[in-house]
Amino acid sequence: MQKVGSPLMEQPKFSVLLPTHNRADVVGVSIASILNQTFQDFEILVVGDGCTDETADVVASFDDQRIRWFDLPKGEGFGYGNRNHALAEGELIAFAAHDDLMLLDHLQLMATLFDARPRIQWAYCRPLWIDDEGTIIPFFLNLEANQAYQRFMRDYNSLPAGCVVHRRSCFEKAGMWPVNVKEAGDWDMWRRIIGAYGRSALAVQRTPTQLHFRAHWRDPDNWAPRPLAYLKAMSQRKSNWPAALKLPLNADQPPQLQVQSMMRDDPRMFAGRLRNGVARLQDDIAWEATLDCNFF
Repeated sequence: MQKVGSPLMEQPKFSVLLPTHNRADVVGVSIASILNQTFQDFEILVVGDGCTDETADVVASFDDQRIRWFDLPKGEGFGYGNRNHALAEGELIAFAAHDDLMLLDHLQLMATLFDARPRIQWAYCRPLWIDDEGTIIPFFLNLEANQAYQRFMRDYNSLPAGCVVHRRSCFEKAGMWPVNVKEAGDWDMWRRIIGAYGRSALAVQRTPTQLHFRAHWRDPDNWAPRPLAYLKAMSQRKSNWPAALKLPLNADQPPQLQVQSMMRDDPRMFAGRLRNGVARLQDDIAWEATLDCNFF
């Protein structure tokens, strides 16, 4: 782990911003999922927002010079302003939540997206939400579609921060993290970037590359965007909900630790099973919509 302020020898491709507040029980799992990426050109900026638990010890337990620890006093609300103290060196800014997990090739697939399309400034991967019982719910969000774009820009955020990557240069044109916003600071940031560069500068990686868990302080019955309630109900009534999208979790330990254990033996096969399940579910939903049209 680097001391704060120690410069890197070379500019990394990614700066992964990981803000955290008192989740020593799972933040190490999040860090490990970054360190285990197939793409290894990155730094990790762990921004402590008034941590009073053992978070500092967990971060220090990783012997990797790419990790930088910022032990800051508690900021207002979710401490968005503290993130501005973590001066990133990377060409691209990726985000990681302290209670979420990256699949093994998240950074690789996002880097490929930006390298293939130099105009792209801001991009996201397909969100995968996972509830406490292990049901994985994909959200088929495509901001290239007009209605989805208008809803996102006007009504509510439907993207976990860990899905998002943008160029570091966006800070210069769209500004830094909001200081006096108590909630939805990430949504504020995303909309400012999109507004500054226009829709042609955004892109979607349709391959799911990240797992988003319920924050422990959120209501288990109301913790995700409204459309996911419909998909959750569908998972409970459909006998053919893909088995790959139902993981066997129990209440004995945090779900992040259990999923990390499932990923450990063969992370590539684990990611492949999830992605095949998402593709099958999308096909099933489209097929049912076709039947509803009474075409046959």
